[in-house]
Amino acid sequence: MSVKTRFAPSPTGYLHVGGARTALYSWLHAKANNGQFVLRIEDTDLERSTPEAVEAILDGMKWLNLDWNEGPYYQTKRFDRYKEVINQLVEQGKAYPCFCSRERLDDLREEQMANKEKPRYDGKCRHLAKEDIDLTKDHVIRFKNPKDGSVTFRDVVKGEITISNSELDDLIIARTDGSPTYNFTVVIDDMDMQITQVIRGDDHINNTPRQINIFKALDAPIPDYGHVPMILGDDGKKLSKRHGAVSVMQYRDDGYLPQAVLNYLVRLGWSHGDQEIFSIDEMIELFDVNDINKAPSAFNTQKLNWLNQQYLKTLPVSEILPHLQWHLEKAGISLEGGPDIGELIPEFAERAQTLKELVESIRPYYSEFEEFEAKAAKKHLRGVAKEPLVLVKEKLSALTEWSPEALNNAINATAEQLEIGMGKVGMPLRVAVTGIGMSPSLDLTLKWVGKDRALSRINKALEFIAEREQAQN
Repeated sequence: MSVKTRFAPSPTGYLHVGGARTALYSWLHAKANNGQFVLRIEDTDLERSTPEAVEAILDGMKWLNLDWNEGPYYQTKRFDRYKEVINQLVEQGKAYPCFCSRERLDDLREEQMANKEKPRYDGKCRHLAKEDIDLTKDHVIRFKNPKDGSVTFRDVVKGEITISNSELDDLIIARTDGSPTYNFTVVIDDMDMQITQVIRGDDHINNTPRQINIFKALDAPIPDYGHVPMILGDDGKKLSKRHGAVSVMQYRDDGYLPQAVLNYLVRLGWSHGDQEIFSIDEMIELFDVNDINKAPSAFNTQKLNWLNQQYLKTLPVSEILPHLQWHLEKAGISLEGGPDIGELIPEFAERAQTLKELVESIRPYYSEFEEFEAKAAKKHLRGVAKEPLVLVKEKLSALTEWSPEALNNAINATAEQLEIGMGKVGMPLRVAVTGIGMSPSLDLTLKWVGKDRALSRINKALEFIAEREQAQN
């Protein structure tokens, strides 16, 4: 049987980091085995599921480029199928109606807890006589879990797990309103969609024996299971909002590349020797679900920043540009009329860890800045800079060729004529034309800023110096 995996999020919120890693592992396992990957939206929680959350999940999957072969399927569109199987189980004596009131169940739970017993349904309605069953009264449907024996399965992450059936009670598979419950719908979906491997978070591990018993009751093939440990924050506690971004799309908003996020996620629980950076093709070739770590992994934002920078420095411009363009639009920056962005990205990626930082670095080459950076201006736009700026402006104005060589010659000639060090020309000029104290070499900086814009900004810097001197007098 060919491999078929699934990612089945509940649309009660965004696609979080843990869910994205589960999706990635399931996707890689399918790809590595020439199998199929299914996207299924488990939206039976009608009170908490929202269209916005569905959209957020789909957006996250698309941004990460985790494409699916089937789906997205929606459980709310399969209620007739669930009802059909529930009726089948009842007719076969493998499920039954339960008329116990909420008050009785609450009292039973309190009594069991007082006696230091594990709270569970006591099976009161399990063997009701036909004459005692009145389906016009409020009732749920419970699965008749085996009383004896145990459930044993080999978890590909955690090893062999055995749960005694005496630990499990008769779980509800249909609520009073007839709507099916999670543990039941998951089984029917996995059965109908012929899922062969289920990779999910280890918070689901207690559900697995219950689901296996339903598979057995339906004489259906049982998938292999792998329960992935949770992701912890830097402080060793469960990852949450207080640790920063936990939504996948927040990482997009913060300026991370999807390739870097995927690379980081795959390493949160899986490794291949000491290798840190993996292309998607390498992940598919090397990933083995049996190599997933048993211990939880800790999220480290500094490591993600480092990884993102490696991708900024090494990916072809064509792969970076679509994601950079999104941030440029958010920042109100147009590339029209500016230098070739393909020249700037390799230069500025050395200094930027995120796309947002990259946008701010290249901003001066495509749009005007409102004011000079305070610290840089205080240090370099002083009275002593006026003469070098005036002279270098004259030499730049006279240039007929705006090339790096010609620009470099003009700057050198200014320093020689005034008999001052290059820094006393270069630093004021750099702050004047970019508004900040750092940029690539001045010949490239001036080339990218352009002649008209550079001369205009030098005038702006001279006005700034004059106003500053006037204020001091």
